[in-house]
Amino acid sequence: MVRHTDTPLTGGAVLFRSRLRSVRLTSLLGVALGVTFVVCFMTGLLSHLVQHPPDWFRWPSRPVGLYRFTQGLHVATGLATVPLLGAKLWSVYPRLFAWPPIRSFGHAAGRAGVAVLVAASLFQVVGGVLNIAHWYAPMPFFFTAGHYWVAWLMAGAILAHVGVQLPVVRAALSRAAREADADAVSRRGLLAGVAAAAGLITLTTVGQTVRPLAGLAVLAPRRPDAGPQGVPVNRTADQADVRARALDPSYRLKVTGPGGHADLDLAALHALTRHTAELPIACVEGWSATGRWSGVRLRDLVTLVGGDPERASVEVESLEPAGRYRTSTVAAEHVRDPLTLIALLLDGEPLHLDHGFPARLIAPNRPGVLQTKWLARITVRGLA
Repeated sequence: MVRHTDTPLTGGAVLFRSRLRSVRLTSLLGVALGVTFVVCFMTGLLSHLVQHPPDWFRWPSRPVGLYRFTQGLHVATGLATVPLLGAKLWSVYPRLFAWPPIRSFGHAAGRAGVAVLVAASLFQVVGGVLNIAHWYAPMPFFFTAGHYWVAWLMAGAILAHVGVQLPVVRAALSRAAREADADAVSRRGLLAGVAAAAGLITLTTVGQTVRPLAGLAVLAPRRPDAGPQGVPVNRTADQADVRARALDPSYRLKVTGPGGHADLDLAALHALTRHTAELPIACVEGWSATGRWSGVRLRDLVTLVGGDPERASVEVESLEPAGRYRTSTVAAEHVRDPLTLIALLLDGEPLHLDHGFPARLIAPNRPGVLQTKWLARITVRGLA
């Protein structure tokens, strides 16, 4: 029988003795964690590429809800990881106190690898929870950069750990080991409890992305219908320090291209041909909400200043005086899409100040952080 026992410390004391701990239990939890970590890593890497695209990367404008799905999956899977990681650490906790702590160079290297894996996993899970709650005080660094680079560190640590432990896991999950497990029924109950906890966390948070489940999203930090004009906001006009500039009667949207430039006040913007599109705001924290946006097609403004809307890329700039995302680049795939708008209205009403009044970018399949609000300038950069 394959059995994983508690490890005594000096003096014979035993920490958290439990018959439920076993190599098989640890292996099953490890497999489940491996699946959630892979999903989180791949969807997180995709989100990073969309927000910080290298020259070789192209992100399509359709389907309009693709980013909404991938980032919602990223956050939902990350939250489901919380009970899985807790149970996995519980299952191996006594081994962290094995004595002597180092028996050989190989043993020391193995323990160092496990330490890196545990630290990186806790950093990612705890940091992710703090991020979706918008509580950055405990993190004296830019969350996005830290989350991205530690994800690569964790991926390497996981690969190394799997390489070392794969023979043990295969033996523990074999039919012979399962049939020899005298405590299998009790361990199934433990696993069922962990699975239920992961499912409950998912059910009570995924409603911030999946609208039919919004009524069950009691643990979600954002509700998709809570906010000005029925759409949430992450950053208000006061937080961005744009209130005075946005409400200035002399406001002009400056559009510059290869054929000239245009300074458009609100009356001029509203006089242009108006289009309407139902598009989601999908934020990196996992929440999303759909609005009925109306305004001017970005491609029409590109044409207005002599640009080629089929091939041009565009830089948009906010009235914000500072901030990491006060500017963003709209690639040709989105410029040419007729659903990409400079929005002036939301659900038939002028934009609320916190939604980007007097004008904002809204484009299909694009992270909310790149849907630039309080537009000041649009520059046609050239061909894609």
